[in-house]
Amino acid sequence: MAESAPPLPRSRSRSESQVPSVPSRARRNRLTLRQRLKRDRVMLLLTLPGLLYFLVFHYAPLFGYLTAFKDYQVYLGFKDSAWVGFANFRAMVEDPDFWSAVVNTLRITLTQLVFYFPVPIALALLLNSLVSDKVRRFVQSVVYLPHFIGWTIIVSVFQQLVGGTGVLSHALGALGLPHYDMMSDPGAFPWLLTVESVWKDAGWGTIIFLAALLSIDPQLYESAAMDGAGRWRRMWHVTLPGIAPIVVLLLILNLGSILSTGFEQVLLQRDAVGADAGEVLDTYVYYHGIKSGQWGTAAAVGLVKMLIGTALVLGANKVAHFFGQDGVYRRADR
Repeated sequence: MAESAPPLPRSRSRSESQVPSVPSRARRNRLTLRQRLKRDRVMLLLTLPGLLYFLVFHYAPLFGYLTAFKDYQVYLGFKDSAWVGFANFRAMVEDPDFWSAVVNTLRITLTQLVFYFPVPIALALLLNSLVSDKVRRFVQSVVYLPHFIGWTIIVSVFQQLVGGTGVLSHALGALGLPHYDMMSDPGAFPWLLTVESVWKDAGWGTIIFLAALLSIDPQLYESAAMDGAGRWRRMWHVTLPGIAPIVVLLLILNLGSILSTGFEQVLLQRDAVGADAGEVLDTYVYYHGIKSGQWGTAAAVGLVKMLIGTALVLGANKVAHFFGQDGVYRRADR
């Protein structure tokens, strides 16, 4: 009797063949909350100071916006101050000084957005184009330095340069031209603030753009050069698209603070140009809230600023998504 052939190995089904031999992601992540906290305790401790900063200085003060709906009296406190609803908002809208501050704020912030925002980008591109590392580090140190100088000193320096008795006024007088005091010219006030901001913070603003430039793959430049692209075409087709996400992110965040200006910078120069040109929303809150005791109206202005800033950030982020950028956060379907 002939021997029967050994049974053939059973072929694996398609579904079985596609089962990975490594543990699934759900199986790998079967850690309890306590285990994850113990595993990541070092990283959590490193984030604790930043978390406490935001809780104490950003989230806890949000409860103070209750003042906007009350006739707040310091000696009565939040609990016993009378609830007035939207009366403070009506007083804010009916105050002509408020609308003057809104116009001045928008004029200053839009001027800075158009003429200050591109300066750190251009400066970062120039620094990145330097061949010598020593020269680059030296220039970076020089342009970073003004960021650590206080506004009081910077305003004093500009007073000596473009003030009534400054270098510019004396130079014009020596040429037989009329003296000019830029520090007290209401029409030049937005431009003066922009120039001061550029001189102080443009170098500091290049840090994040330089980091974005370093993240671009050098092989992209080599491929573009092999295809015959010159320096300008490499910058246009490789460099700018590489830093575009960072540019969009910072632009969106700047739109969120469009109703805020440098309080200390403006306060130091407000009296020189007068309240009609120098009053912004930040100084309006200071003079009406702290100095005049109109706490409810000042809190109402702060609440409106926060809501408008939030709406601008969310709206600009939607526009960024429409053009294919991530913005502040990614869409859920990406």
